[in-house]
Amino acid sequence: MRNVLFVCTANSARSVLGEALLRHLGGDRFRSFSAGSTPHGMVNPDALTCLERHDISPEGFRSKSWDEFAGHDAPSMDLIVTVCDNAAGESCPVWPGHPLVVHWGIPDPAGIEGDDNIRNAAFDLAYCRMKRRIEAFLALGDEVFDSSEAKAQLSRIGKVDE
Repeated sequence: MRNVLFVCTANSARSVLGEALLRHLGGDRFRSFSAGSTPHGMVNPDALTCLERHDISPEGFRSKSWDEFAGHDAPSMDLIVTVCDNAAGESCPVWPGHPLVVHWGIPDPAGIEGDDNIRNAAFDLAYCRMKRRIEAFLALGDEVFDSSEAKAQLSRIGKVDE
């Protein structure tokens, strides 16, 4: 089983969507997590509603610091995926196990203002982009982690939908 951590600054929307989608689509092959450099302390309610709209349970998600995954007691990650440009540019902790680190930037749906329909559309767009990227990742198979081209292959997935 491989461990994957999705990172965004606030850990309230995109990284939570990534965690939920990989948990849902990856089955027993992966354990997924999410975290942020400066977490908001709560998951964006629109992110949880988005998961429900797509028949994924919104239960059990919380906004947390990436420090939880940088210590000696933390699970060793195989892959770290930054999903916002701020997190990609920040000085990350030294991750135990020296995992692959790639960037799959997705515009922040939490920054969209408007009525429920406008916000739902923004979250659904982020969800669909993340889903396509995770499906592309899963299609590579587990051998991608042993490939000398792993970082390049996984980074290319971040260009989907750009």
